[in-house]
Amino acid sequence: MASIALDSVRKKFGGRDAVRDVSLDIPDGELMVLVGPSGSGKSTVLRLIAGLEQPTSGRVSIGGRDVTGLPPQRRDLAMVFQSYALYPHLSVRDNLSFGLRVRSVAAAEIEPRIVHAAQLLGIEGVLDRKPSQLSGGQRQRVALGRAIVREPQAFLLDEPLSNLDPALRLETRTQLARLHRRLKATMVYVTHDQEEAMTLGTAIAVMKDGAVEQTGRPMAVFDRPANTFVAQFLGSPAMNLLRGTAAPALESLAPPDRRADVLFGIRPHDIAISSPEEAEADARGLVETVESLGSVRIVHIAAGDKERVIVRVVVPRDARVAPDETVGLRFRRDRVHIFDARTGCRLN
Repeated sequence: MASIALDSVRKKFGGRDAVRDVSLDIPDGELMVLVGPSGSGKSTVLRLIAGLEQPTSGRVSIGGRDVTGLPPQRRDLAMVFQSYALYPHLSVRDNLSFGLRVRSVAAAEIEPRIVHAAQLLGIEGVLDRKPSQLSGGQRQRVALGRAIVREPQAFLLDEPLSNLDPALRLETRTQLARLHRRLKATMVYVTHDQEEAMTLGTAIAVMKDGAVEQTGRPMAVFDRPANTFVAQFLGSPAMNLLRGTAAPALESLAPPDRRADVLFGIRPHDIAISSPEEAEADARGLVETVESLGSVRIVHIAAGDKERVIVRVVVPRDARVAPDETVGLRFRRDRVHIFDARTGCRLN
């Protein structure tokens, strides 16, 4: 396996920047997840690493070697697509071996690789079936297997689970995480699903409008988002951003010279609902709706005097709260995030 590095990479399509000055260092063995909304440039970054697109400027390196000008076949990478891209007329075994035979790998070496990949992925029993005889999850595992038998320097995965139903997606995601631990492989994984990014990646890069907003370990980025975009993109429900609804004691957390220009961020799990008469309440509001998600409930509360905002609070399923009820809100002071209201950048 090998490390991957992008140094000030830019890609223009026509007059538009699809990727803007992206620099990434992906160590050997990392599972880096590129996450962001549609159109953020994450799939373009993957294609630039693969050699399917050439950068307008900047450099791509694999294993310390500059590969910017090399075609895909000389980069020794395996790519797994959303569409599986299996040959429908070939058996699973022949799909797995096809790329090896094209590369003139010795026949005696091909079968052991197929058996090893099939065992890793639990598809030993379907090797003689055609893709049309497989479930969506099995087809995705065959696509992964075809990449594994290559024994590449790194794996590139472009939204490989998006065609699966929720149950299969969760199961395959777990298998993929287990596979990464066993192979100790370098992987770059693209998704728009922030939950998938948080649970699967050993590192994440959050993208927006062609640029990387923040990189780091998933929980480190979640706990200390660099700006309001990252703060609201990661986490479900999204982080609350409040201006003008906090008590003076909370406002004291902001830098003295910036208190008029800040947004206070607080995640729904870090707010407690209390009696509106409680002296220590940081804010008060009127319950508008209560959503039940089974194990928890999401309470939507209208708060604020000058500027009305909706505050989302996650409470246990048995919490006694109802629409049209006035409540107090207590924020965990150690979990308050402070952002510049004009730039969105973190201040604390």
